[in-house]
Amino acid sequence: MRRALVNARLIPVTTAEVDGSILIEDDRIVAIGADITIPDDAEVVDVSGAQVTPGLVDAHVHLGVHPEGDGAAGNDTNEMTGPNQAAVRSVDAIDPFDEGFDLALAGGVTTVNVNPGSGNPIGGLATTLHTHGRIVDDMVLREPAGLKAALGENPKRVYGDRQQTPSTRLGNAKIIREAFTAARNYLAKHEAATADRPAEVDLTMEALAKVLRRQIPWRQHAHRADDIVTAVRIADEFGIDLVIDHGTEAHVVADLLAAKQVPVLIGPLFTSKSKMELRGRSIANPGKLAAAGVEISIITDHPVVPISFLVHQASLSVREGLDRDTALRAITINPARVLGVADEVGSLEVGKRADLAVWQGDWLDPMVRPSRVWVDGREVYAHDPQAGERIADRHEVPLRSR
Repeated sequence: MRRALVNARLIPVTTAEVDGSILIEDDRIVAIGADITIPDDAEVVDVSGAQVTPGLVDAHVHLGVHPEGDGAAGNDTNEMTGPNQAAVRSVDAIDPFDEGFDLALAGGVTTVNVNPGSGNPIGGLATTLHTHGRIVDDMVLREPAGLKAALGENPKRVYGDRQQTPSTRLGNAKIIREAFTAARNYLAKHEAATADRPAEVDLTMEALAKVLRRQIPWRQHAHRADDIVTAVRIADEFGIDLVIDHGTEAHVVADLLAAKQVPVLIGPLFTSKSKMELRGRSIANPGKLAAAGVEISIITDHPVVPISFLVHQASLSVREGLDRDTALRAITINPARVLGVADEVGSLEVGKRADLAVWQGDWLDPMVRPSRVWVDGREVYAHDPQAGERIADRHEVPLRSR
């Protein structure tokens, strides 16, 4: 199946904007530019006057593991029965019928990373997936895409209330160091194993080993500047690839993060300062980090902030000093790179998946919303003022109204 979006203002992200067309064959972009040839058998979609961007990417959400409106019965965010849950996999709890996935499409978000929560020092393995489908395995782009961990208030509160370790920041760091030390010893045993004397497989150690081998990043929940520095210290000790999630006070140590080339997934930005760690929250912080040379991605932490507001967080960050182009990169190619899927999504390039958002106006304008969204070359969302929203049924039938 071939289709072409024509008469568009194309915003590829990684190259200059251009007025032109984009040609899709099946699920891939096969041509893009001002003067491409449209085959006679291609379905032509005229998007005159619209901007076309890549589908947006949110690198930190709890879609499907904390479904909208399901309460405790549907909440599978944290396995809080022990501080080291490295072996749990978010993919095993994602409900693709969570209405939050439809909300993502309405906001132009086509790729997300579903993390376990922050109740444990080591929370589990993350999953990167598309936001449309009925079988999670068919939606997955990368799994695992990182190992989630947490420093600061959340784990010390959870286990402190039980009079267990960790009840302090010291205890949080201890749990993490002990886990990596055990994983190093585990790897040494496996390297010394023979056919006659094989080593046993341990799922928790296998997950940590992926981080030590630098196959996946260490996704460190940290708000306060001192917790962020602790995360850097531990990463240096064990030689792992570190990503800071949230980074509320990351701007305070931006020089360190820039020198270490540690990316920051900053957000959610539309929240109250509901705990001490958030006292430094400001929509101006993304601009401060970017100005200091830190690679940023903007996140919603859905359902903390509804995922459809991802683009609005970027817009208001521009109002508070973030460069416009950097803002778009922060919700497209930068998170795609952190998630290890930048060869598939995050920009409009030949060979990449045809994940597109069409905006009837400037994508940065808070009054503008996506009018049409494609995932893997298939239109999955449409909106117009008269007909309202239409979302593609997950059973591969034409667009339905809602």
